[in-house]
Amino acid sequence: MSTDITGARRARRSSEDLRDVVERAAPRLARASAEEVLAWAAEEFGTQMAVACSMADAVLPHLVSRFVPGVDVLFLDTGYHFPETIGTRDAVEVTLPVRIVDVKPLLTVAEQDERYGKDLFSHDPTACCRMRKVEPLAEQLIGYEAWVTGVRREESPTRTDTPLVGWDHTHSLVKINPLAAWTFDELVDYAHTHGVLVNPLLEDGYPSIGCAPCTRRVAPGEDLRSGRWSGFSKVECGIHL
Repeated sequence: MSTDITGARRARRSSEDLRDVVERAAPRLARASAEEVLAWAAEEFGTQMAVACSMADAVLPHLVSRFVPGVDVLFLDTGYHFPETIGTRDAVEVTLPVRIVDVKPLLTVAEQDERYGKDLFSHDPTACCRMRKVEPLAEQLIGYEAWVTGVRREESPTRTDTPLVGWDHTHSLVKINPLAAWTFDELVDYAHTHGVLVNPLLEDGYPSIGCAPCTRRVAPGEDLRSGRWSGFSKVECGIHL
């Protein structure tokens, strides 16, 4: 167990050991608050834990940094973000006690256009997401014992069974979803109460914010993620599958 949350990271435990951690903790924390989950995670993983943040808001980095100051916050720098998203990323870096890690794809946008044709997202968004999000994140997560996500159950039918603490078979590490039971209103309330940064697009009809070419405003009554990959059957980028 790591209790030194400010020092150097120790060697990663085996997958078997980490699975045991999940089996012991998941039932006990199944109905815990976000703060209770993160207090446990800070004690169990310390700096062996990373936060994945899309910069739709700074709620998750704010919450985690209360328990693990200096925690790594992974930002998938796809090359397609809204200016507001980049601005939120930059503001988080200077206002919160976290270390922003820009996770970049192997290819620049121009190189991808040259190799696969211009605007790959317009005809094969799954391939685009795989190269610009899924594969870079998988590479970056190597060496960590756990990662923290902002996935919430109400966002889409594919997320309704999201546990607070689970085992990530894809990356072979612990996956922590402390906000899983939160509603969008609870997220916004936390931001207002604690003075946490939010992406300006949240108040401009974008409750779920991804890459600019693949994200549209959501009409009242629509699913919160209906503005993502509009016109395609795609509902997930592939990170949380």
